[in-house]
Amino acid sequence: MAEKVIVSNKGLQFIANAISVVLHPVFMPLISCLVLYVALPEIFAGIKPKMLHGWLGMIIINSIMFPLILLLLLKGLGFIKSIYLKDVKERVIPLIGTMVFYFWLYLVVKNIQAPEAARILLLGNFWGIVAVFIITIFFKISMHSSGVGALLGLVLVMMLLSKSLLWLPFSIALAMAALIFWARYSTGAHSSKELWLGLFIGVLAQAAAYIYLH
Repeated sequence: MAEKVIVSNKGLQFIANAISVVLHPVFMPLISCLVLYVALPEIFAGIKPKMLHGWLGMIIINSIMFPLILLLLLKGLGFIKSIYLKDVKERVIPLIGTMVFYFWLYLVVKNIQAPEAARILLLGNFWGIVAVFIITIFFKISMHSSGVGALLGLVLVMMLLSKSLLWLPFSIALAMAALIFWARYSTGAHSSKELWLGLFIGVLAQAAAYIYLH
């Protein structure tokens, strides 16, 4: 069960809600790819711009557009009360749909010229969604922290592959995680336990994807 609202100031509540929207888990696969593109451009060396734009477009369609359309349809049909999915039971159908979209996205990207980091990210995202779905059957977990945990886990994997400390992407991932923890905890959306569990699942899924692909 989420804890009480910590932030009573309306301005801070607005900022916290804005952070929750901008760093919503539905945007995290794309955000993670953009972080890698900006912080580690060498990963994308040799990839033609047309190919790069193509698989980025597929990420936008499958990880953002389709899940959002599904949420709007479920809301319109009365299966969920709110697109924010505050009720744990309301998360079941959207999570199943998202699992399908993520799995299809991974299969497509796996068979085209995409960086290894992208394949690890997308497979890890799929496994992370599966884990969140299973855990949600028993108790609530933060999907926001799971999403940012995927980015943090991916950066840790890239450190392992490059055998160097990647300060910029690592700092960005930690900053995003800190913002998510503050925003979700201060507004009473999640308890600290739910946030830490979500982060752990996100990191673990990326590590598992790396081990599987190697």
